[in-house]
Amino acid sequence: MSRIPPKKIFEYPWYLRLFYFFQKKKYGSPLEPMLLWGRSPRVMRNFLRTFMALSRKSSPLDPQLRALVSVKVSQMNHCAFCVDMNAYAVLQSGGNESKIEALQNFEDSPLFDEKEKAALQYAAAVTRPSQKLNDKIFEELKLHFNDDAIVELTALIAFQNMSSLFNAALDVSAYGFCRISKK
Repeated sequence: MSRIPPKKIFEYPWYLRLFYFFQKKKYGSPLEPMLLWGRSPRVMRNFLRTFMALSRKSSPLDPQLRALVSVKVSQMNHCAFCVDMNAYAVLQSGGNESKIEALQNFEDSPLFDEKEKAALQYAAAVTRPSQKLNDKIFEELKLHFNDDAIVELTALIAFQNMSSLFNAALDVSAYGFCRISKK
């Protein structure tokens, strides 16, 4: 249970109760982060809009890369729920367990191609701004992504930082979507 308890379902606006009904149908229960975001319905609506925009099929970033970047950021922010959910997304998008397990040391792993390494290095630098994003990292990124994709990647990293910091601060637990995340 998180540091702040969710409200009772009947206390949420009708449209959120409908959203939670569909989450229960898909996952067995509404997801705790969504119940917590629901304490501020306007903020939750915008959170979901941003999530949907970054998850769209026409994104210049492929789903597996988005999920890998999200796992990396979540690991760095110590968000058990986000690591679990995003590791599951890696597997759903065709990734494998070995790649998830190798994320901690992606720079030295032969499992990642140069494009993935550039995106992951950028994600790590953006997530830890005290380490200063240097020109070398950005130039490597530009070898693999156009300007629009870099903007979208940056937005994804910022969004995942917000989401994982929110969940980590409120101590939201993993749900067990992916057994890898428990290691």
